Amino acid sequence: MNTILSPSEFRLTSLAHGGGCGCKLAPGVLQALLADQPKAAPFASLLVGTETSDDAAVWQIDDQTCVIATTDFFMPVVDDPTDFGRIAATNAISDVYAMGGRPIFALAILGMPLGKLPVEMVRDILAGGAAACAGAGIPVAGGHSIDAPEPIYGLAVIGLCHPSEVRRNSMARPGDRLILTKSIGIGIYSAALKKGALDGDAYAEMVASTTLLNKIGADLAKNPAVHAMTDVTGFGILGHGLEVARGSGATVEIEAGRVPLLARAETWAKDGFVTGASKRNWASYGADVDLAEGIEPWRVDLLTDPQTSGGLLVSCAAEEAETILASIRAAGYPAATIIGTVHEGAGRISVV
Repeated sequence: MNTILSPSEFRLTSLAHGGGCGCKLAPGVLQALLADQPKAAPFASLLVGTETSDDAAVWQIDDQTCVIATTDFFMPVVDDPTDFGRIAATNAISDVYAMGGRPIFALAILGMPLGKLPVEMVRDILAGGAAACAGAGIPVAGGHSIDAPEPIYGLAVIGLCHPSEVRRNSMARPGDRLILTKSIGIGIYSAALKKGALDGDAYAEMVASTTLLNKIGADLAKNPAVHAMTDVTGFGILGHGLEVARGSGATVEIEAGRVPLLARAETWAKDGFVTGASKRNWASYGADVDLAEGIEPWRVDLLTDPQTSGGLLVSCAAEEAETILASIRAAGYPAATIIGTVHEGAGRISVV
């Protein structure tokens, strides 16, 4: 017989074997699963499907309107249930922003071990998700729930945009500069949390980053100098940069020393606070990454670090990059930084 513990008697993360976007299947596994799936090419209105591993599906309704649809969910990355709900919802909504759209409503996805977890904690998770949706100006209009062996929460999100404002991850052009809007290191912080090394300041920094909505994506999509966007989540900056490179038929160059890091990320990476997902990521795509001589192993661990509710990777015209960067920072993303360049090539990523 299961015993329901009080919220103070256990850590929410202890109920899950993994957490946040680190739960995602490794890129190589995902490619193998999708390899034989039928293509969606016969549907002319489907502007974006599975072909380039983009952030959401896009369906054109008419000359003025596209519908953007996505779903994202995962297991707890933090122990506070309200924060878990906020982070999971923010992460799910991000896919719509990454495609250049504005969300209009969400549906909740909930799986909870109700024989183990207090109902009050489940309510707090849902409340956190609703709060993040309120911040995006959208309702949680419904959803579905199951009794599951591990806690799972996320959203299906619907958004809209004009056809001219759709931004794929496959539209980067040689000569473009790359902007990352948030610091990386969330996976490292998650590992530190599980080992009891995450203090109050670091926890606050982690939650502030993962609950910062990527609203700027909808504004950037109105700028014709912004060519491509994607959000950086479970595959790390290298994995999602590689998706841009493959989809665009280009080589993406990342300047490792320019990538913004959370305050303790470097220290903890050097101390070995690395997730298993980081190693799986490298095993999946490392053969397509060219590392400059002297790139330290801890830095590679950070570049493959799975980001939960990470920032946007924006590919834009070089001559407009500084102006676009300034507008992103002014909109409330102070860590935004130009981190690289797009070159002619064939679906590879280089780290210098």
